[in-house]
Amino acid sequence: MSETLLSSRNLAFELYEVLDAEGLTQRERFAEHNRETFDAAISTARNIAEKYFAPHNRKNDENEPRYENGQAILIPEVKPAVDAFLEAGFLNAARSFEAGGMQLPTLLSQACFAHFQSANAASTSYPFLTMGAANLIESFGTEEQKQRFLQPMIDGRFFGTMALTEPHAGSSLSDIRTRAEPAADGSYRLKGNKIFISGGDHSLSENIVHMVLAKLPDAPAGVKGISLFIVPKFLVNDDGSLGARNDVLLAGLFHKMGWRGTTSTALNFGDNGNCVGYLVGKPHQGLSCMFQMMNEARIGVGMGAVMLGYAGYLYSLDYARERPQGRLPDSKDPSTAPVAIIQHADIKRMLLTQKAYVEGAFDLGLYAARLFDDTTTLQTDTERKQAHELLDLLTPIVKSWPSEFCLKANELAIQILGGHGYTREYPVEQYYRDNRLNPIHEGTHGIQSLDLLGRKLAQNGGAGLKQLIRLIAETGARAQKHPSLTALQEPLEQLVNRLQSVTIGLLTDLAQGKVNSSLANSALYLKVFGHTVIGWRWLEQAIRAEEGLANGEAADAAFYKGKLQAARYFLTWEVPSCHHELAILEARDDTCLGMQDEWF
Repeated sequence: MSETLLSSRNLAFELYEVLDAEGLTQRERFAEHNRETFDAAISTARNIAEKYFAPHNRKNDENEPRYENGQAILIPEVKPAVDAFLEAGFLNAARSFEAGGMQLPTLLSQACFAHFQSANAASTSYPFLTMGAANLIESFGTEEQKQRFLQPMIDGRFFGTMALTEPHAGSSLSDIRTRAEPAADGSYRLKGNKIFISGGDHSLSENIVHMVLAKLPDAPAGVKGISLFIVPKFLVNDDGSLGARNDVLLAGLFHKMGWRGTTSTALNFGDNGNCVGYLVGKPHQGLSCMFQMMNEARIGVGMGAVMLGYAGYLYSLDYARERPQGRLPDSKDPSTAPVAIIQHADIKRMLLTQKAYVEGAFDLGLYAARLFDDTTTLQTDTERKQAHELLDLLTPIVKSWPSEFCLKANELAIQILGGHGYTREYPVEQYYRDNRLNPIHEGTHGIQSLDLLGRKLAQNGGAGLKQLIRLIAETGARAQKHPSLTALQEPLEQLVNRLQSVTIGLLTDLAQGKVNSSLANSALYLKVFGHTVIGWRWLEQAIRAEEGLANGEAADAAFYKGKLQAARYFLTWEVPSCHHELAILEARDDTCLGMQDEWF
């Protein structure tokens, strides 16, 4: 068997040939790092993921958390895995040295974290949520809140969650009913119910810090009336010790199709009238604060989808190399030995499709991580702002495109294994079930497409979109220096030109108030936009592969040729197919919008 989590050669290609991770060490914040420290962190992550996380991935799935006496009970293997993660410092990989972190670039911390996401998505979710909650408090909390809650989270003693969804409202946060009443001591008393709260109860940490959205008594209607609160499972005394149990009740656990090792909880706040919470940020501005954690989570969800797709791809690739079955169409002699199924053209098609999806999405996820580094460490305010605008534009794609197409990769992995793939004796069916959650949580495809088309494209005068178009054009110009890439560059250029035309038309309609008709087919727009972005990232990889073939070691030739073939597949098979969706968007087709309830 080859590597099971991700290809270390592909990771090195991304970090050091495509995304110039070493260039980050020229920036002051990362000056104490070099390729050796980066590789050491990656090696440690791989070792811990293989030793502690991967071995109980199946057991997590077969023995989901139990609800006993008001508590969630996990299998015992989860805690030592999470403890090893904490002890190695990965909870604070990107945090400064002074704050107890490794001060790694986000690009490297994401590369390290990818190993854990591939090894065991469920157990990895607990520190993942904690990192997001800690960053939220660090950005918007008071000094007292940071001392009382943030520092224990950095120390790994407290874990965190985000509590948004309510039974009646789902994704419509403007309709939440959880209320927060001011108390005499400056705190608040919350009352309400939240569902699907990942990590909402467990015994992995001393305390759980819930980041809860609720409305104050004077809250205006809609999303402009939402405030954000810290609600701990246990109250925290002035000296940092744990106090009484807060009025937060685990009402029950949800039983999911996949991702079964993560507690998915229903939480009741204030059943006894004494749920203590602390306002974070300004009143009625909680959603704008929470968007920081939500956007982090969206990028994390996208990378989680990539890594589940990646794990399925690697497993089916190994299986195809080792499984003898059948003979090639031009070999009719039954006395000849069966060939490995990787020799069959249709198996190659399915493997190449997986490779194109997962390695394209992997590149995009790491590119987004490097963009985040640019938002904080580039020299000028203008440069940092530009990086933020581009990252903001790409976030719906980073979340949704891998959630859809890396799930398709998992489906193809099952197909390659045939009947075996559909059994629980092989891991590819679990990868599919685990990945099926990613198109849903942190904003469905529909929600992400509305965000992209209805908000992100036009914000700041379309600054992010203009940047993206310029970057794609620059990549295309560099590709023209390699004659072999002309056939790959031209389909992308044609798609970009037509996409720009369609985008201008849709944005014009939106500006004229034609909202429903303009957004009716936004999911198609997201697919095309995502394919455009992934096509661009594959063209970048193809350029680097051509350079590698010209300048690299002979032993790497197969790797680079594989990159070029995957780029060829995506840019000549997948990219041209988007013109069908663009035709529907151009026509403002109302087939779906015009359908009536009673016609179903």
